[in-house]
Amino acid sequence: MKRLLKSFKTEINPTEEQKARIRRTIGTCRYVYNFYLGHNKALHDNGKKFMTGKSFSLWLNNEYIPDNPDKTWIREVYSKAVKKSIEDGCTAFTRFFKHQSDFPKFKKKGKSDVKMYFVRNNPKDCQCERHRLKIPTLGWVRIKEKGYIPTTRDGYMIRSGTVSVKAGRFYVSVLVEIPDVNIDNNSNEGIGIDLGLKDFAIISNGKTYRNINKSAGLKKLEKQLIREQRSLSRKYENLKKGESTQRANIQKQKLKVQKLHHKMDNIRTDYINKTIAEIVKTKLSYITIEDLNVKGMMKNRCLSKAVASQKFYEFRTRLKAKCDENGIELRVADRFYPSSKTCHHCGSVRKNLKLSDRIYRCECGYVADRDLNAALNLKDAKTYKIA
Repeated sequence: MKRLLKSFKTEINPTEEQKARIRRTIGTCRYVYNFYLGHNKALHDNGKKFMTGKSFSLWLNNEYIPDNPDKTWIREVYSKAVKKSIEDGCTAFTRFFKHQSDFPKFKKKGKSDVKMYFVRNNPKDCQCERHRLKIPTLGWVRIKEKGYIPTTRDGYMIRSGTVSVKAGRFYVSVLVEIPDVNIDNNSNEGIGIDLGLKDFAIISNGKTYRNINKSAGLKKLEKQLIREQRSLSRKYENLKKGESTQRANIQKQKLKVQKLHHKMDNIRTDYINKTIAEIVKTKLSYITIEDLNVKGMMKNRCLSKAVASQKFYEFRTRLKAKCDENGIELRVADRFYPSSKTCHHCGSVRKNLKLSDRIYRCECGYVADRDLNAALNLKDAKTYKIA
């Protein structure tokens, strides 16, 4: 028996007043985040000491805003959301100093995914009923998917959450504490999963999950997206030439492009969720995957689009959460483990194996599909780390 934290994301239907408050809060968070980055950049240029998120928050509320009356609108929104944006900026700088990421980038309106953060401070905050959710500073907000988020009456407690806007639609993501979870002891054997571009996932038990990006539905949406993006580009070109294209038409066209991107993203995420659910429901004892160098793969301009559309990192993140929920051990083989080049039958390594060789042929007479051979080797991998 243990307590589990699980996230739930669903669409909400706020009123016009609530929509305006959400947009105002998100805009303020974006401004404060950029202000924090710019302030530290100016301190560095002048040879002064770096300001942490906590120090900046105190300076902002006690010195900057009182000395600048025109900035009092920063205090008009939810304070916890503003503080979280400063913490996010501090985390970005920390990762940069540890050489884990590039220098933090400024967030741009309409392009960067900025969210409104909220947290449960007292028992009356973050209450959930079947059809509505209570969010600090917003009040009760209607949920479109009724009964999806566990209700407060059933003993579930919402710890925190975020409200986001994507393609003109509003979403809430909440972190729910689920009490007393029973995890069954899985006694079956494990599997190995080889992710690829030709097929999305090849399982060591012979099951293959196709590449959803090759489906007729997504190809049709991609063609439609190309047309809408071309139309948007022409509107921008006409605006530069001084023609009578109104800015309102550009915003309408941008929304069309955003909706298509959002729809394609939802299709891919839904396919990943269904794939993981089908894999996990067999009550495995362990799952072994490969530590893919996605960042390095993205540098190949011939494969970058295909790699990005497969969403390998999202698959690993969601698989990890599902394994934790079901008591399955997720093993990650080393990035340089030769799973594709090793013969599953005799263990010899074929160093001259090319990417175009889809069938693995060994001198011992073993013949198998390249990806299936890799999945079998991942299943039997002896060196790995627990995710």
